[in-house]
Amino acid sequence: MAVYVDDMRASYGRMLMCHMIADTDEELHAMAARIGVARKWHQAPPKHSSHYDIALSKRAIAVQAGAVEITWKQAGAMNARRRVTGALGSPADAVDWLVERVASKRRAA
Repeated sequence: MAVYVDDMRASYGRMLMCHMIADTDEELHAMAARIGVARKWHQAPPKHSSHYDIALSKRAIAVQAGAVEITWKQAGAMNARRRVTGALGSPADAVDWLVERVASKRRAA
């Protein structure tokens, strides 16, 4: 089980933000509490995949606390896989999984 932080750099006021995702909501909320992010900032289904947008200062604390650094592309692919399979899976093969899934859907169409 793991918590992940991506390398997105989106502006929100004066802050730069990234995504924090996890294998389970319990892990995600525990990390958010540990790094000082209020539960009210949790974004959840059906509008979003379960995640927090966190400031880069909180990202650094999360990494020190054991969060795994991933790319924005990996985070998106992992969330896509969770919507299909119910699990994020490994960041190492997430992008390849998504590319193959899209290709197989096109072949089937």
